[in-house]
Amino acid sequence: MSEKEVLLTKEGLSRLENELEHLKTVRRREVADRIKQALAFGDITENAEYDDAKNEQAFVEGRIAMLEKMLRNARLISEEDIQSEVVGLGTRVKLKDLEYQDEFEYMIVSSAEADPGAAKISNESPVGEALLGKKPGDTIEVEVPVGIVRYQVIAINGKH
Repeated sequence: MSEKEVLLTKEGLSRLENELEHLKTVRRREVADRIKQALAFGDITENAEYDDAKNEQAFVEGRIAMLEKMLRNARLISEEDIQSEVVGLGTRVKLKDLEYQDEFEYMIVSSAEADPGAAKISNESPVGEALLGKKPGDTIEVEVPVGIVRYQVIAINGKH
């Protein structure tokens, strides 16, 4: 079974590599120290600190494995891959909410580096998927939990 290719921007690749390095060099050591301290308390059968530290260790190791797999299957989105005429991976798109007239900008990225708080939405999200292939002037309708939202594409990568 082949593993799924993970498309990343240069920034996203760097962020994941830095997170992996931090987990391997800092977090692993911190968790190991917590386990060692918890073992010093004695009996581990009713040792909440030990259980908590072991759970954290499992989380850290799971995240390390996931990041290593993602990076092993990563393909960098090059500048040539980023289109300026239509919305695609790596493009920045300026939208206008047709109900409230608000304007905002998103960058379309893979699910591996999606971060809505930083205005990076996944190409697999409802809005991201609806935007793919659209041009300035196009309108999309997306069903969301509160109903249907309508956006108009104003610009792609700063171009109208």
